[in-house]
Amino acid sequence: MTRLFRGVNSNIWLRLWNGETFKLGNAVDDKTKPSFTLIFRNPHAIKSTLLGRDPLRFVEAYFRNDIDIEGDFFAALSLKEHLYAIRLSVLDKMVAFFSALRLSATSESVTGSIDNSQPHNKETNVYNSLHARSVKKHSKTENKAAIAFHYDISNDFYALWLDKSMVYSCAYFKHADHTLEQAQLAKLNHICIKLLLKPGERLLDVGCGWGALIIHAATYYGVIAHGITLSERQFNFTRQRIAEAGLNDKVTIELIDYRDLKGNSSYDKISSIGMFEHIGLKNLPVYFSTIYRLLKPAGLFLNHGITHFDEGWNKTLSTEFINRFVFPDGQLDTVSNIQAHMEYAKFEIADVESLRQHYSITLRHWVARLEQQHEQALQYVNEATYRIWRLYMAACALEFESGEIGVYQILASKIARGASYLPLTRQYMYQHKIKYRNMKPRVILGNTGERNNAKLIFENVLN
Repeated sequence: MTRLFRGVNSNIWLRLWNGETFKLGNAVDDKTKPSFTLIFRNPHAIKSTLLGRDPLRFVEAYFRNDIDIEGDFFAALSLKEHLYAIRLSVLDKMVAFFSALRLSATSESVTGSIDNSQPHNKETNVYNSLHARSVKKHSKTENKAAIAFHYDISNDFYALWLDKSMVYSCAYFKHADHTLEQAQLAKLNHICIKLLLKPGERLLDVGCGWGALIIHAATYYGVIAHGITLSERQFNFTRQRIAEAGLNDKVTIELIDYRDLKGNSSYDKISSIGMFEHIGLKNLPVYFSTIYRLLKPAGLFLNHGITHFDEGWNKTLSTEFINRFVFPDGQLDTVSNIQAHMEYAKFEIADVESLRQHYSITLRHWVARLEQQHEQALQYVNEATYRIWRLYMAACALEFESGEIGVYQILASKIARGASYLPLTRQYMYQHKIKYRNMKPRVILGNTGERNNAKLIFENVLN
């Protein structure tokens, strides 16, 4: 292990199952507090790390608690680039190989793993395995199963670390010190304002999640909103939220694949927030042509989604991790390729905005909130699932910060001769304070204190 971490300019400690502690890395001062401590709970963890063939064996050992991390979790993940760059000599490989073989006898007698065979989840529809089924064709059946794998774990689990509206996509931080609640409310308003939503207009939200946008748009902007999802838990939860808000006459939700939506020119505005990453790159033409068919002439479409620095979705350690443990159907492409597909579908692109920095801040909020709720989370998921979410969100934060992945809002319109919803300049997206300052919500849920607080946050965000 010392050989593996040779060349790392930081102070890392390694603690073994018998309590012995070693210093790794090239930090000069041995007394300096380590950035983090890497813990191997049994000899098998080291043996499998050195001799295993699966490139994700290290993270799987972390999920099983054969390996753990104490200290700065983000600092530990930042070693990814070093691990990628390791080039051992033949001699180093031989030493590692024979050293690992000597652990064989000890491996049988020492163990520290968590038993994840039975989830600690009180709900019935949970993972039976940490591995997702492979998605090959992005068929309707595969996509529905993939959505269930990720989203149908537990609504209560998501509620622990999302904001109160349960927005599971990039927030919009007008100021770095804003809370997650303020930033997610700002994002909802940013979308509604970009789309120039007006009372009585019909809005379709493709992949509506737990209903935050459709409820917000109907409450504050007076639209008639319809959301679709493939997640049964999101569907049932959102339908209940709509009823509790007294919005059954304004907001509807449907459990349906976007490819099964009927009609032509049915909606004035369409949004898709954090959904198109699931559809598969080969389905982009079908996806955008479906949106185009459903949108009225001169209508506006906002596509908000994650993009990749590299073209296409090639097999790498990162893509393998995402598809195996997190998003079985996830595929990303460059923003230029996404725009090209939109143009092939005859959309006119009006505005493109990068929110990459906003997503790294959002993810760090989510990770911090999840870590604070660790014990509570174990009432809904097992330890391995908690660790998967912690690792995936922290790793994504670092990838957004490095620029390996990005997130863009692309505003487009369905061209109609002589007609356009859009003003001549983009100022309307930001100079809306006077127009929206006095808007009153149709309904705000909660007790008096919560209602007053929600109203205050709403006014502060608009200002």
